[in-house]
Amino acid sequence: MTRLIVKDIINSELAVSTEKGDLVFNELNSRLEENEKVIIDFKGVDLIITAFLNAAIGKLYSKNKYTADFLNEHIKLENIQKEDISLFKDVIIRAKEYFENKDKFENDVNDMIYGKD
Repeated sequence: MTRLIVKDIINSELAVSTEKGDLVFNELNSRLEENEKVIIDFKGVDLIITAFLNAAIGKLYSKNKYTADFLNEHIKLENIQKEDISLFKDVIIRAKEYFENKDKFENDVNDMIYGKD
């Protein structure tokens, strides 16, 4: 099992940007493509926001080759602060909803913002 230490990958205690999330996604995705099981270790990370998690974790659901069951089997999270657990759950739920029907989701959002034609 491979351990990815987020703080070392992003070179920061703050997981607050999509760019930093992309770094974690790239490391994680390359391991998953090799069917490796991965521990994502958040030790030393003081702040996590959803933009980071969307890029690092949520984007995995866009890959048709990864099912939710596969991801649940291959990824383990460690050293997450209790107050951040709900962020992970929200990101995963939204990613699943979004990528299951991306076109409908985007049309609904556009309709809310711009109104229906």
